[in-house]
Amino acid sequence: MFHRIIRRFVTVIAVLAGLLALTDGAGAHPHVWVTMTEELLYAPDGSVTGVRHAWTFDDMFSAFATQGIESKTKGTFTREELAPLAQVNVESLKDYAYFTYAKVNGKRQKDAFLEPVDYFLEYDPKDSLLTLHFILPFKTPVKANALDLEIYDPEFFIDFGLADKEPVRLVGAPNGCAASVEKPHDKFPVSLRLNKDFAVSEENIGMGANFANRISVKCP
Repeated sequence: MFHRIIRRFVTVIAVLAGLLALTDGAGAHPHVWVTMTEELLYAPDGSVTGVRHAWTFDDMFSAFATQGIESKTKGTFTREELAPLAQVNVESLKDYAYFTYAKVNGKRQKDAFLEPVDYFLEYDPKDSLLTLHFILPFKTPVKANALDLEIYDPEFFIDFGLADKEPVRLVGAPNGCAASVEKPHDKFPVSLRLNKDFAVSEENIGMGANFANRISVKCP
């Protein structure tokens, strides 16, 4: 199990060791919580050129991830000090399709995105939380009446959730375009929602799509 976990999103050895130590029994898995805000970026011709992710990690992940990072100012970290960690995290996302899946006019787009650009980690000293920012460009800009994005981890290792306040923005979108969101708990009863007491079992692997966060954009 350890080798499988090593390949997961948390690629920093110190983080993995800490998370693994917190699991209870062979059937339990380490878990990371991410709160997302998303921006869809539009070109002047009305096409969507990319998605700007901002993923804020839970306090446990943030604490482990920053262990051992030297800082000039106690209690906080600059973007430059966090740059190596940002690079490791972004590079590891490629193996998991960046946990981002696109449908254009209802049709799933395979390998829709290029590698991330403009990525950096930001540390909030007040809440002691890390936020990973990056832009995921489309290989081919999307100009369609309907664009759907799904963000999820198929293995439930990471629990993604859209922010409660302004989770999605359309940047530079043509007049008439509108976005709606569908969160996992919009479809499932309370008993099936993910929470910090949820123990992921092997038979659940691959069911993460059932808990996808969906963003739907409609344009005239």
